[in-house]
Amino acid sequence: MSEVSASHADDRRELTAAQRNAVAELLRVSPVADELGRRFAKAGHELHLVGGSVRDALLGRLGDDLDFCTDAHPDQTLRIIKGWAESIWETGREFGTIGAQRDGLRLEITTFRAEAYDQVTRNPVVQYGTSLTEDLRRRDFTINAMAVSLPEHRFTDPYGGLDDLAARVIRTPGTPRASFGDDPLRMLRAARFVAQLCFAVHPDVRAAMTTMAADLDRITAERIRDEFTKLLCGADPITGLRLLVDTGLADHLLPELTGLKLTIDEHAQHKDVYEHTLTVVSNAVSLEEEGCDFVLRMAALMHDVGKPATKEVGPDGRVSFHHHEVVGARLTKARMKALRYPKDVTSKVVALVALHLRFYGYGRGEWTDSAVRRYVTDAGDLLPRLHKLTRSDCTTRNRRKAAQLAADYDALEERIGQIAAAEDLARVRPDLDGNAIMELLGVPPGPVVGKAWQHLKDLRLERGPLDRDAAEAELLRWARDQGIVD
Repeated sequence: MSEVSASHADDRRELTAAQRNAVAELLRVSPVADELGRRFAKAGHELHLVGGSVRDALLGRLGDDLDFCTDAHPDQTLRIIKGWAESIWETGREFGTIGAQRDGLRLEITTFRAEAYDQVTRNPVVQYGTSLTEDLRRRDFTINAMAVSLPEHRFTDPYGGLDDLAARVIRTPGTPRASFGDDPLRMLRAARFVAQLCFAVHPDVRAAMTTMAADLDRITAERIRDEFTKLLCGADPITGLRLLVDTGLADHLLPELTGLKLTIDEHAQHKDVYEHTLTVVSNAVSLEEEGCDFVLRMAALMHDVGKPATKEVGPDGRVSFHHHEVVGARLTKARMKALRYPKDVTSKVVALVALHLRFYGYGRGEWTDSAVRRYVTDAGDLLPRLHKLTRSDCTTRNRRKAAQLAADYDALEERIGQIAAAEDLARVRPDLDGNAIMELLGVPPGPVVGKAWQHLKDLRLERGPLDRDAAEAELLRWARDQGIVD
């Protein structure tokens, strides 16, 4: 045995022992699993902790959700856990899954499966299996194809998942082509695990992802959305995003990202927009305060997608992207709608993309108090995220320029704070409400009131707070100019 292979074997033995101990410790501190296993055994059925639960336990990152598989069918599972579980739900019954809660843990118990696929939509057609090995063989990756049998704590790993976990590699139990042919979403799941676990995909897996990328078109937008969201919220979204682009998967779920490469200029007249975008995403991640902020990360990813459509080269050879934030906001809205993101999430991301360039006039000293008020008002509740996005967007290698941009934004935030303290910018509203407008102008509810309200709000942004007399005088002046009053 060579020195390298011997060292690898030693590492493997140490890791295997450590990880087996981790599983034992998991079961020791989670008596619910053993207790449940004894109930199934008493009823004449098998129960195994399986899949992501075993993987996460081995990685030391198990949460409060435990996944089990069993030879018991759903009706039998219900009889076994009835009176023991604190609550039970059957929303996954058609897929053989019964959910339960006990001692703060959420449990999902699924009958052994041997899934077939309709080869059109690639939606699984559930068929019950008869053995643990068969159930593990149908799973997506080897690191998810391990099990711990309960209550005896027997470890089952027929496809080398523990070795792959030690090597930090994503590999399929069978051939990647067969696995992805069964369910093309697994290709996106591979990229998601790369981002979440900071693993690498096996070369065979990467090759299959590249040749079969178009099969992703058969997957519903909702399933793609959920996997992509998890990828973007991973610990290392950049590596996951690169994998999507390099394999061609991005062309089938987020072509705007691949399109950023079209802005590369062989004459080096401007920065690489694709690489810049990935850097902005990385910067945004570093500014998060508590967990993943999907809205911020998605806005960072999409902020420059309008550049390919707006690229122009002037007579002097300079490259420009006029109004790319407007085009980018429109493209972002269309893409997120296609991926079935909720409207409220989409509107926030779109607004950030549309606003991300607003700051770049401040450093010239041209902003009045009115401009600052409008910046804050237009951003609304998104202002903290806009601060982070704007700061993340500074990727220049020119240290002096970077320092100046940072100083300018520090000054803007300080100025916002000063004006906000004096005027309560978080709730900028006209100095007269709708009732006061109708009473003063003698008009009923309708479009006139809305127009008057907007005029007063614009005035408030322009001049700051007005006292009651001044606000009424301005409203009457406007109404006379509009021919509403004499």
